[in-house]
Amino acid sequence: MPTTATRQLEGLHVWVVEDDPELLALLLDDLAWRGATVRGLGSAEALYRALLSGRCDIVVLDVGLPGEDGYAVASHLRASASIGIVILTGRGDARDMARGLTQGADLYLVKPPEMDVLAAGLLSLRRRLPLASAAPAATNDAPRWRVSADGWTLHAPSAATLELTVMERGVLQLLFDAAGAAVTREALIAHITDTPWDFDPHRLDVLVHRLRARVRSATGVELPLRALRGQGYLLSL
Repeated sequence: MPTTATRQLEGLHVWVVEDDPELLALLLDDLAWRGATVRGLGSAEALYRALLSGRCDIVVLDVGLPGEDGYAVASHLRASASIGIVILTGRGDARDMARGLTQGADLYLVKPPEMDVLAAGLLSLRRRLPLASAAPAATNDAPRWRVSADGWTLHAPSAATLELTVMERGVLQLLFDAAGAAVTREALIAHITDTPWDFDPHRLDVLVHRLRARVRSATGVELPLRALRGQGYLLSL
């Protein structure tokens, strides 16, 4: 069993996003041995879903993930969450490191992982970052994104509202019905037009981009709508 000195990560919630099962198991086992409360995830989509209800103080990210890569995840997390971000990847080129740190990572480490170095980095982040333990616990009564009963008005957690266009209404209807799961581009297009075979898929991207901008302008907050490469879109409720 670990000694007190060994359990230096006691009380720290560390999530590891890694699609290599063997490496993921190794990382989780070592971090748990050092006292951390750990959770393993295999993709960005799984991470976003888990963040809706779970506590994460620091996330350890691979870059080469299925769907959205680690750089994009780091950028999103830096803009929307107060958690520590460690990129752990096989990409050790200086340009890759610079990109990771610019995108929002607090630390950039290269595989194969030196576990003592990773643990030391996590301890350093623990001292510098406002962790989830200092924040009030979320409740089911907390304000959330929602649409009106008729589907024509989007309500932000801030209580600000936005009247939707026909296509915006159709897109959000499917995303809200999915309850945090990804919706394919094909399903969204089929839902907003009677002639999906004549609909340029790039129009969907433009529609989503404009919707985000309109929501930001009307409510002052970002709509938690994410594009998942090769999969579609995900609305984090």
